[in-house]
Amino acid sequence: MSYLSNGNAHEIVRFLDKPQAEFTKEDLVRYIKANDIQFVQFRHVGGDGRLKTLSFVVTDEAGIDRLLSEGERVDGSSLLPFVDPSSSDLYVVPRYKTAFRNPFTQYPTLDVLCTYYTSTGERLAAAPENVLHTAHNALKRETGFTMDALGELEYYVMFDDSHHYPVKPQRGYHESSPFCRGDVLRTEAMRALARAGVKVKYSHSEVGNITENGREMEQHEIELALTPLEDAADQLLISMWMLRMLGCQEGVTVSFAPKIVPGHAGNGMHVHTRLLRDGQSVMTEGGGLSETAKKAIAGYVSLAPSLTAFGNMVPTSYLRLVPHQEAPTNVCWGDRNRSALVRVPLGWLNLKDMAKDANPQQIADCPVHGGSQTVEVRSPDGSANIYLLLAGLAVAARHGLTMANALDVAAKRYVGVNIFAEGQEALRDSLPHLPTSCVESSAALLNDREIYERDGVFPAAVIDQTVARLKAFNDDGLVERVQGNYEEISKLIEEYILCP
Repeated sequence: MSYLSNGNAHEIVRFLDKPQAEFTKEDLVRYIKANDIQFVQFRHVGGDGRLKTLSFVVTDEAGIDRLLSEGERVDGSSLLPFVDPSSSDLYVVPRYKTAFRNPFTQYPTLDVLCTYYTSTGERLAAAPENVLHTAHNALKRETGFTMDALGELEYYVMFDDSHHYPVKPQRGYHESSPFCRGDVLRTEAMRALARAGVKVKYSHSEVGNITENGREMEQHEIELALTPLEDAADQLLISMWMLRMLGCQEGVTVSFAPKIVPGHAGNGMHVHTRLLRDGQSVMTEGGGLSETAKKAIAGYVSLAPSLTAFGNMVPTSYLRLVPHQEAPTNVCWGDRNRSALVRVPLGWLNLKDMAKDANPQQIADCPVHGGSQTVEVRSPDGSANIYLLLAGLAVAARHGLTMANALDVAAKRYVGVNIFAEGQEALRDSLPHLPTSCVESSAALLNDREIYERDGVFPAAVIDQTVARLKAFNDDGLVERVQGNYEEISKLIEEYILCP
């Protein structure tokens, strides 16, 4: 298979004529020399969940060879909250497959994501990317399954001037130009992401459309494609960084915050997962959802309250998790049900040839390829620590797959109706609730910590630090206290508008 076609947007893939997963040190050195790359930047995840940068000027081949072979030293205590300043030196070592040409720098620059290592050359167990690595390995080792994931990245673009083609509030879903002005930035983002090797499924405008005090706010979504779990985390983080960079270039603000304006749709970050054995999906059987998929769902609903500790990490997260905003409040699952915590979306099962029906001139069949069925966890938002969240989902899936009563748990938490509809009060009251604050979320994590810490997946320091961070918000009962107070809610939202 050739990767030279212009159909592959990743510049390094085209140059090397090989897939990203096969990049070697020698490949990157060759690309740097042939393309007059003047800077190399190491990118690594900080404790705040954002990408950090360490820049190197390219002077000679020997220096770049050493850099890519050995990595570099960093002060871990200034990057990660659980590293002791008395012994804080860490290594950051590049993961070659993540290399991409930085589209925003003045001079030709190669960026590459890194992994943290200790002074003895071992992976730093508590670093976010290593927690995810360990969680995925534990899932594979104990169940024989690997996991793919994708994120639906919702965000608002904030303009400081009015728009000649306004859209009614909450009516922006799949809107088109000229009624949608953020589509140009979204298109540029898709192009930049594809050139960086991020697998993008599609994009569109979302329901949120707000005009207030001369400021227009448009909601958009970029949905990534299914990729192996650890790659999915890398690609979500790169996507958030690139969207913000493009916003800076265009003079607009891009926000992933879970709430933007009281009474309007907030930003979620729904996560889809798929289990595979030997590269083949195990999510369906007999034309429906498989028992394996239902067991994983049982794990998700069982750990749903504590998963908010990684997926809903600021007080305004809990202004989003309220009824009638297409965000979950109760712990349940259902088919195509957007009021449920876990949704089973359409999966192209049991279909006739729709493409042939829509196109009578088509002679050959247009078969459905299959294997695309996922389950979607709808509680997370843009405040999430992406690596810890995906690690938590791997832990939850493993928990469900190894639970003796997993199928009973799944059956008990299944709902086939909109639980927010009139007449469903009794059903809502019978279902467990998600936490309503960071403080409640921390308590749920403490309650489940043994499950996360099992087999050394989540180090105790990560659980302790996460709990301490959430408790420090002191927001127990906050949503109830500010309810109906537009001014107080607005002040709270503004405080976390640029999270994470």
